[in-house]
Amino acid sequence: MTSPSVTTTKPQAAAPAVRPQSATLSTPGHDTGLLLLRLVLGLTMAAHGTQKLFGWFEGGGISGTGQFFTASGYPAGDAMAVLAGLSETLGGLGLALGLLTPLAGAAIVGTLINAIAVHGADAFFAPKGIEYELLLTAGAAALALTGPGRYAVDRFLPVLRSHRLAHGALAVALGVVLAAVLLLVRD
Repeated sequence: MTSPSVTTTKPQAAAPAVRPQSATLSTPGHDTGLLLLRLVLGLTMAAHGTQKLFGWFEGGGISGTGQFFTASGYPAGDAMAVLAGLSETLGGLGLALGLLTPLAGAAIVGTLINAIAVHGADAFFAPKGIEYELLLTAGAAALALTGPGRYAVDRFLPVLRSHRLAHGALAVALGVVLAAVLLLVRD
């Protein structure tokens, strides 16, 4: 017999174990896909930059590209050629290596916003459209927002070891603002 002051409780079923979700969705396929995107987009942009800076790959060099910038309404065409060439070359190499990925992506985004503005949005498809520039812009922004994946130099930099969306969003916003400032000084 039990005393009325003692209560008995049924043993409760153990709650199912809840596994914490990983903070990253990184898989070998995901990381390999990001590496492929970084290499193709980054090296393509770096090659475009070397056309402007050094005249490689049948480019205009600083002088020829500077004349184009002047004709497009930018002040100090040669300085703009250097700025665009460095942004494309260093931003492209940064993307390819996965080095300072948010800033590298932002450099490409800012440069390509200006390219789209100069090219004009009269058509979407080539040869007079903006599809190519828009695709490169979206790819660079996506890499800045997602991060470079595991196969990247950023994994060795403490602040970028674990990519944060905020870093990418701030970098892309910076690229857009700087592109807008350059477009404002254009005639």
